[in-house]
Amino acid sequence: MPTPHTTNQTAADGSAVIRPNRYRTHTCGELRDGDVGQTVRLAGWVRSVREHGNALFVDLRDRWGITQIVFDPEHDAARRRTAAELRREWVIQVEGVVRPRGPERENPKLETGQIEVQADSLNVLSQAKTPPIEIRDGIETGEEVRLTYRFLDLRRPEMQRALETRARAIAGIHAALVAEGFVEVETPMLGKSTPEGARDFLVPSRLDPGTFFALPQSPQMYKQLLMIAGLDRYYQIARCVRDEDLRADRQFEFTQLDVEMSFATRDDILGVTERAIAAAFQAGIDYELPLPLPRYTHRELMDTYGSDRPDLRFDIKLGDLTEMAQDCGFNVFRRVAADGGVVKGLAAPGWAAKSRGEIDKLTNECKDLGAKGLAWMKLTGGALTSNIVKMFTEAERAQIVRVLGADDGALLLFQSGPAALTNKVLAFLRERVGTENGLKKPGVFQAYFNVDFPAFVYSAEAGRWVSEHHPFTGIIEADLPLLDSGDPGDLARVRSTSYDLVINGYECASGSIRIHRADVQEKVFQVLQHSPADIRRRFGFFIDALAYGTPPHAGIAAGIDRLLMLMLGRQSIRDVIAFPKSQRGADLMSGAPDTVDPKQLQELNVRIVETEEDHET
Repeated sequence: MPTPHTTNQTAADGSAVIRPNRYRTHTCGELRDGDVGQTVRLAGWVRSVREHGNALFVDLRDRWGITQIVFDPEHDAARRRTAAELRREWVIQVEGVVRPRGPERENPKLETGQIEVQADSLNVLSQAKTPPIEIRDGIETGEEVRLTYRFLDLRRPEMQRALETRARAIAGIHAALVAEGFVEVETPMLGKSTPEGARDFLVPSRLDPGTFFALPQSPQMYKQLLMIAGLDRYYQIARCVRDEDLRADRQFEFTQLDVEMSFATRDDILGVTERAIAAAFQAGIDYELPLPLPRYTHRELMDTYGSDRPDLRFDIKLGDLTEMAQDCGFNVFRRVAADGGVVKGLAAPGWAAKSRGEIDKLTNECKDLGAKGLAWMKLTGGALTSNIVKMFTEAERAQIVRVLGADDGALLLFQSGPAALTNKVLAFLRERVGTENGLKKPGVFQAYFNVDFPAFVYSAEAGRWVSEHHPFTGIIEADLPLLDSGDPGDLARVRSTSYDLVINGYECASGSIRIHRADVQEKVFQVLQHSPADIRRRFGFFIDALAYGTPPHAGIAAGIDRLLMLMLGRQSIRDVIAFPKSQRGADLMSGAPDTVDPKQLQELNVRIVETEEDHET
């Protein structure tokens, strides 16, 4: 009989794995040389069956690894014949003795590659049809098939490693925040629909016909109410839902780390955040983020990189040539500078070798972003060449090279026009250079905070000012008088107390010091043109709460799915979520969304209204 174990077995990282039971005494990734001679039980899925001589070899797989099982006719001919019937993905249990493979038969690719188990018994726990996808890493199966058979896709080791890493990272966050006095509180999943942001998912109320709950886009107001309640330090690994278009880093359902703390300065909340994120990286992938993380202002990032979330794994910066352009001989630049626009550029290392056709293609891509064109120069042999070089003096050429930090062999790229569009196009070009030049090193993480965002942006579509983040974001004290000026130019200059955490060009967390005074909150609502009746209807309970002694407080929310996607070097958050939706927002495995029984709709007082489009289709 197998030697009984009285304590938990442990994985290589020291974490508990399993307790022995009647199915198994060990996992399939656990046995080593030191276990030779032991009688063990293993259970798992048949990865492969192969014959060599008269013996039959089965690779048995579970979450922890693979162990080779040997069925030898000289040892037990009947069992060898039974084992020959095994097929891939059958679930079996075996019992046998651990023995060494011997130097010539060891498999260095497996952690268990120095041993094998000679089977003394075989028990088929369940049979399996031939799977429609291969249960191995690196498959090229289309994503629709993978999502349809997600339960099989998740058997693949790389998918299981992703979910294990996710669990370790979240455990690291829990430990870090609990150590700093935070209390985990669950907030409601059924709440009130609020304006701003993405569309809500609505849930009709059966008990109050004609009314609807909204699934939470975030626990924003609830966590602020917890500060008013005196909880002081709250956190939650929160499930949130937004009805927005899906893409590689966005899903209807997502998970976020939600944090709020009272009597906190910006340094306090950013410090807590960076320590929690660093703990996630350490626990998840054993990567040490150097702390404290750098802080950059929004204006600084836009001026230097053209983006509020640049990838800082590479240090290509934009150069501002507006002042020089005011008196240059190139009419396009001179007119833009005279009209209040900007002239900026960047140097793309090694791109001087690009052909005219390649540059024309790049120009068309810039036009697709709204640019009128793309000006360029090549720096080769210490000299600038292009069809516009002659329009600049020698001193101006030297200034261009110096401001853009160009080295020999670089292609200098220029944009001119409104600041927002110029930055947008150059940020796109900068990203393209980083990708093509291999400057985005995998396994390297450059994280920083972006602070001092504008409080408001003007929405031409809505015809009014809207919040850059959300309407509960605080205003920097020095800018509060600008709220009363009524001058649109002043509103554009109002800075908020918000901040973002950016990692490798991805916004991974966002938060702010909150408004804790009712009078300031009402002024912000006025700027956003929410009527008193609308404010009362949507936020009445929250405005009332602010009048009962609200402490200064700050918070942040970090996207867990996006963090894991970055940690593991994946291209889509679907690869770090157990059961994601497809790009079209469908659960291909279960068939959701789907129609429901008319009786359910009747109970909810909901009626399906057909449109002309329905009849056309």
